[in-house]
Amino acid sequence: MSDKVDLKKTLDAYAARKDVIRELEVPPARYLMLDGHGDPNSSPAFAEAIEALFPVAYKAKFASKKERGRDYVVMPLEGLWTADDPALFTTRRDKSAWDWTLMIMQPDWVDDALIEQAIEAAGAKTPPARLGDVRVETLAEGRCLQTLHLGSFDDEGPLLERMHTQIEEQGLRMGGRHHEIYLSDFRKVAPERLRTILRQPVAPA
Repeated sequence: MSDKVDLKKTLDAYAARKDVIRELEVPPARYLMLDGHGDPNSSPAFAEAIEALFPVAYKAKFASKKERGRDYVVMPLEGLWTADDPALFTTRRDKSAWDWTLMIMQPDWVDDALIEQAIEAAGAKTPPARLGDVRVETLAEGRCLQTLHLGSFDDEGPLLERMHTQIEEQGLRMGGRHHEIYLSDFRKVAPERLRTILRQPVAPA
């Protein structure tokens, strides 16, 4: 049996420093995904998405350990966020207008067969309400800027504005959906102690 792998500690895409905006190349990765819309603090769909994704992620981990002899730490929750106007993320923060995709990255050896097995196992007793909406998709972000935010989600605005300004100053444009990686479990950790990677894919202007 191999040692447990923690990809957060080995992949450059999960490395970030507080308030330091750096450029990196993010390779394609496979994720469990589930879509929704609206304020994550009040939308039942947001909680239902989390309740569907994590059981599948853990069932996949257990199947990998048992059948492939490869154990790993389940990756953190991540989110892709979209709004018609970037100001809805920075100065206006109108959460009711946000579209989101919640997701959990899968190791490259966790194939479709293991995922299908995991979904079936997650639904064996009391299926999560949105289990049928869970899908697997490869996300290829490529060139990105990212940084680490410490504190409440509501305080992200100024740092995001800095990131957007740096994108313009480097002659770039936003090339994909705003991406957040929740290194802290926001269901258990006080807002002021949250650690969140903020990522923005970019492309030549």
